[in-house]
Amino acid sequence: MNKEQISQIASRFSSTQIKPANTRVKAIVDRVVLDLFNVIDDFDVTPEEFWTAVDFLGELGRSHEVALLTPGLGFDHFLDLRLDEKERAAGIAAGGTPRTIEGPLYVAGAPVCQGEARLDDGTDDKSEILFMDGRVTDTQGKPIAGALVEVWHANARGNYSYFDQTQSPFNLRRSIVTDKEGRYRFRSIVPCGYGCPPEGPTQRLLDLLGRHGQRPAHIHFFVSAPGYRQLTTQINLPGDKYLNDDFAFATREGLVPEMEHHVDGAALRKKGVDRRFATITFDFALPKSIAGVPNSLIARTRAAVAA
Repeated sequence: MNKEQISQIASRFSSTQIKPANTRVKAIVDRVVLDLFNVIDDFDVTPEEFWTAVDFLGELGRSHEVALLTPGLGFDHFLDLRLDEKERAAGIAAGGTPRTIEGPLYVAGAPVCQGEARLDDGTDDKSEILFMDGRVTDTQGKPIAGALVEVWHANARGNYSYFDQTQSPFNLRRSIVTDKEGRYRFRSIVPCGYGCPPEGPTQRLLDLLGRHGQRPAHIHFFVSAPGYRQLTTQINLPGDKYLNDDFAFATREGLVPEMEHHVDGAALRKKGVDRRFATITFDFALPKSIAGVPNSLIARTRAAVAA
């Protein structure tokens, strides 16, 4: 079929209106339908292939992997790049910490701690201990007291509490309020990277694309303060096999800190620990809010623990 015929068919299917439509939604859906008609025609997609795709989408929803596949196909990173461009166009000051994808594993309501926190529940006595600290500042380096640093990461098997029911509630999740010098600090364990569920629909599609579904070890953050734009970001840990080959495309320049490992007995005694530990220092810089520019926190469905 030629493109004009396909366009006529698409317009016919959108003509059964009985009341005013949401103009924006209708325009987007009409475009998506027309584009899919063209894909079907260009690639001579068979009815069997079409319904296989429909079944895949249903399975993707039932397995709760939609928000896992979207970063794997580059959508989350693409949206970040568009936000970067919009902020530059709006005159948002340069020098802020780079954003990167949120991922699907945030859980609202983590315990709030003042200045410092311990993230792990102490049950993992084999993993390397992690001590991380830093400051929250504005883009000129001025400390921001009372900023909220929300942090969450996986355990040594690449699993997240709440989604992994074997872990205690809010294990490896805390919200830390910075002190008067804008400082935060926490103790945790060095997380492990993870991969898509091997038998799940996301990995099956990646297999068909000849791609892996692995993520490097990383730690997620929301950083916010009144009068500043909220930051969604994550740091990736150096030395990981997938550091520059993240299936979710989340590694960005400026988000791979140095990490030092300590095994010396004197260093262990000073920290009050009985096994090797790692240290990371990482500062977050927040641009100030600008009137009329939408907040940088994306409105989306997130998990929350029932009260």
